[in-house]
Amino acid sequence: MLRFLIFFLIIQSVLFGVEMLQPVQSAIILPWTSLLADVSGALMSAFDPNIATTGKVVSSTLNGFAVSIEPGCNGVEAMLILLAAIIAFPSPLLYKLKGLFWGFMAIQGMNLLRIISLFYLGQWSQTLFDWAHLYIWQALIMLDALVVFLLWIHYLPRQIPPSQSLPEAHA
Repeated sequence: MLRFLIFFLIIQSVLFGVEMLQPVQSAIILPWTSLLADVSGALMSAFDPNIATTGKVVSSTLNGFAVSIEPGCNGVEAMLILLAAIIAFPSPLLYKLKGLFWGFMAIQGMNLLRIISLFYLGQWSQTLFDWAHLYIWQALIMLDALVVFLLWIHYLPRQIPPSQSLPEAHA
C-alpha cells in the first residue's frame, strides 16, 4: 500500500507539472476546454435555442448570461488524479486502459452535467451559482474520480497469492 501511495504521488506530481507547461496548455488543455464548451452548447441547444458558444464561453443570446470554462473546470485535474491512481495500481495494461476509458467517460459526463447545471443556475441566482461552483461540483467531480477508481479496483480480476495456490502434483 505504501508503495502504491508513493508511486501515485510521484506520477500525480509529474502529470500536474506537465499539465502546467505552456505548450501543453496551448496544444491540449485550451483546445479541450473549447471542445467541452462546444459539446455543452450543442447539448443545451437541443432544448434551448438561445445558446451560443465562442471558444471556451457558453452564453445565452436571450439574456447575455455567460460562463467561461476555465482550467480547473474542465475535468482535466480529476482525470489526471484518476490516471495517476490507475497507473500506480498494479494491474494488467488492458485493465488500465479500460479503467481510463470508462473513467474518462464518467468524469467528462459528470463535467458536462456540471457545466449545464451551472449555466442555468447562474441565470437564476449568482449566489447559488458561486456556492455550487466552488463547493458542490468541485467535490462531486473529485468524488466521481474516486468512485470510478474504487469500482475499477472492484472489477479487476482476482489473483490468487502463490501461498494459497493449489500444490502441484508430482509424478
